[in-house]
Amino acid sequence: MSVIAELQIAGSEFALGRTLEAVSGTAIELENMVPMGESPVPFFWVHNSDCEEIEANLSNQETVQKITEIDNLNGRTLYALEWTIDQDELFRGIQEQHAQVLGATGTIVDWEFELRFPSHEALSDFQRYCKQEQIEISVRRIYNPTKPGTGPWFGLTPMQRETLLLATEMGYYNIPRECSTIDLAERLEISDQAVTERLRRAIVTLVSNTLHEEQTTPIQDVNESQT
Repeated sequence: MSVIAELQIAGSEFALGRTLEAVSGTAIELENMVPMGESPVPFFWVHNSDCEEIEANLSNQETVQKITEIDNLNGRTLYALEWTIDQDELFRGIQEQHAQVLGATGTIVDWEFELRFPSHEALSDFQRYCKQEQIEISVRRIYNPTKPGTGPWFGLTPMQRETLLLATEMGYYNIPRECSTIDLAERLEISDQAVTERLRRAIVTLVSNTLHEEQTTPIQDVNESQT
């Protein structure tokens, strides 16, 4: 059975993190790792930064072969980075254990990774590999997907997951409540009604795919609004 591990690691502990230190003073979100030839190409979002400065700084890094701007949306810029993975011990270890990068966010200080391993043994082998390579990682959480086919987020769509996480971080579920759906709507740049509906769908999906023992078919909300 596959296992998902949430890890924390300093940016200085792996080559890609050191490379992206050139993007100083901002948050970075790894969107995906797409196989291109022999090396995976990371797609990552950079928030609220000078694009020309970022591209110039990254182009000067030894590990970077090419940096390409893919999209620009609401103060965020999506880049594709062609780089030399052979110099990155962390990602070599991820590849060797056939693990999948489900998500990664970071700054110049530290990164948080969500990795799916094919088995607990593969995760253990990866931890031993990191110790051997002197890569310091902190394991924050390890868990198994509750139901096959629910995906890394128990059937939640990316938008549902984003909204639910933001609501938690901003204190929407705290007592007393620290923010409103209007506050969330402003951050997400959608309507108040869309936030309410998205949270409702997210909670129904999450509960159905984790706590409802009689549910045999994982719920995937195909009616999620795109707004």
